[in-house]
Amino acid sequence: MRAVITVIGKDNVGILHKVTGICTEFNANVMDVTQSVLQDLFAMIMLVDLTGMTRDFSEMVDSMTELGNSLGLKIHTMHEDIFNSMHSI
Repeated sequence: MRAVITVIGKDNVGILHKVTGICTEFNANVMDVTQSVLQDLFAMIMLVDLTGMTRDFSEMVDSMTELGNSLGLKIHTMHEDIFNSMHSI
């Protein structure tokens, strides 16, 4: 099982560190990351492996959303099954 995490917002120091910190808390392994900064806009997409997770996926979603709110970012965490369903219609 995998998930896709997207982050969009104003660039600040430590965004990647904070997002991967939550992944670490939940034992979700980061498989791939792509990010870019366009002037002051930060954009990132992560693919994470959920097979070793120690807590519920919905808790991780809530933690990512809370982090985004605290940093003024939009963080969206989507299970791979939902992602694939959305793109196969």
